[in-house]
Amino acid sequence: MTTKVGEHITLDIIGTKKEYDPVFFEKLVYKIAKIAKVTVLEISKYKFEPQGFTLVALLAESHISFHTFPEKGIISFDFFTCAKISPSVALDVIKDEIDHTHIIKKEFNRDTVNLYHDNYSSPGLKKSYVVNNIIENFKSKVGQHIEILELEQFGKALFIDNEIQVAEKDEYLYSSTFVNAGLDLNSHKEKAAIIGGGDGGVARECISKNFSFIDWYELDPEVVEVCDKHLGKIGEKATEKNSVKCVWGDAFESIKSIKDDTYDQIYVDLNDDQYCIDLAAKNMNSLARILKPKGVITAQVGSQDKKPKQVENWLNIFNQNFGNTKLSRVYIPSFDCSWNFSSSINH
Repeated sequence: MTTKVGEHITLDIIGTKKEYDPVFFEKLVYKIAKIAKVTVLEISKYKFEPQGFTLVALLAESHISFHTFPEKGIISFDFFTCAKISPSVALDVIKDEIDHTHIIKKEFNRDTVNLYHDNYSSPGLKKSYVVNNIIENFKSKVGQHIEILELEQFGKALFIDNEIQVAEKDEYLYSSTFVNAGLDLNSHKEKAAIIGGGDGGVARECISKNFSFIDWYELDPEVVEVCDKHLGKIGEKATEKNSVKCVWGDAFESIKSIKDDTYDQIYVDLNDDQYCIDLAAKNMNSLARILKPKGVITAQVGSQDKKPKQVENWLNIFNQNFGNTKLSRVYIPSFDCSWNFSSSINH
């Protein structure tokens, strides 16, 4: 349940041409307070040399402040109140009283809603997830920052190192597209390898497609455990299925002991950052070795919408090693963008 304690606005008044007298700001505070129906308890002010001025008014309902930057032609105003009238009423007063070119207004609801910054926001478009509850928040022994958050729109979600991995409302779009991308190129389903994918969605999809054997290589067992506990519908207890063998630790070390031509499908579900791109590139010969002739390797390669260069780097690696690649795409609402999967046939 959301509890609201007040409203908060800031105004940055741009293009001011004169330095106003401190008495002017004090009168302005009382004028705003009267319209907003708040009570001024005390005013503290200070004039800087050679220029500039700051004033803070203590209200029964919180505070009002002014701070001037004459050298920049900017006056900053701040008003937080728990009263019934919005602090935005100050805008019209300030427009009339202070000469300016334009005003930048920012509004903040002061409440118990938790906002979680979306790492895939672009410099010109900042977004956040509305978080109703923090269920888990810890650092695993492997060193990953693991969070299970209950999101307002997408239900429970896994975040690793501050980036969303899956949300229970639309995870099936990610995992089903991932697995089907490989099967579209080769329908053989005797044996699959999954590298990463700790939430269990890719393993679940492989099980549902009736793969005979699934080797699941996962670095961090704590990711699997916390997802089994809180996101059980995603993995559907995949680790307990007879067809699934879990191999904990460094996948690329583990596959060194695997025989040549073992897998019909390999699904690489690593992070989509440059470190993992370089890691996959370094080990691509090992992956090709354990892939059957005409077997398919598929990797999640990130978003062409948000990070096109990153996707291009992945595609270059696949083309260099296999001479072919097919790009699949699906829109995932919780990611707020389309996501891509690259598949190559081992010719």
